[in-house]
Amino acid sequence: MEALSQFTPFILMFVVVYFFMIAPQMKRAKKEKKFAAELKKGNKVITKSGMHGKIAELNDKDNSCVIETLAGKIKFDRSAISMEMSQKLNSTSVK
Repeated sequence: MEALSQFTPFILMFVVVYFFMIAPQMKRAKKEKKFAAELKKGNKVITKSGMHGKIAELNDKDNSCVIETLAGKIKFDRSAISMEMSQKLNSTSVK
């Protein structure tokens, strides 16, 4: 019983770290993966580096997309598209 009481603080720390750090990160990663899978041609997006454009092509084989900007077409990984900024852009342009 004494050994259990010695490990109780470590167990509690792990539980706190899990619920405040690990679980939210897993939930966010799941949402970002779903967002990237639901992208379709014609969506307006913003990359994590701040580039604005519209999706011209999607390639499922290498998980990339071609974004059409005012400067031309550029190929990006789908993971380079910012979920938060793209959703803000699309929600304000609809109104």
